[in-house]
Amino acid sequence: MIIVTNRIQVKPGFAARMAPNFTKPGPLQQFEGFHKVEVLISTDDPTYDEMSVNMYWESKEHFQAWRNSDAFAAAHHRPSSGSEGEKTDSPMIGSKIVVAELASSIEALRS
Repeated sequence: MIIVTNRIQVKPGFAARMAPNFTKPGPLQQFEGFHKVEVLISTDDPTYDEMSVNMYWESKEHFQAWRNSDAFAAAHHRPSSGSEGEKTDSPMIGSKIVVAELASSIEALRS
């Protein structure tokens, strides 16, 4: 299993409003090899909020198939400059993608 984390820095106060956009029902849920998405928010730095969008995939190949799909392109489509509905000032400051293989984990004991 791999975990793909998109670490997104946004202007303070925006992370909580943006987080639900990453967990809306859609084509991703039916993609082969997809397990789940989790969104974590850190507000430790007063100059920005950081979202860690964690996507759990069976393999890198499954993730790459998603990245190369029409569904991915549609999910990440933004209005072109000058078009109706354009966002005038994006809250996004920057982002970084980290791909990691799950090496070890432990779960709680249940009685």
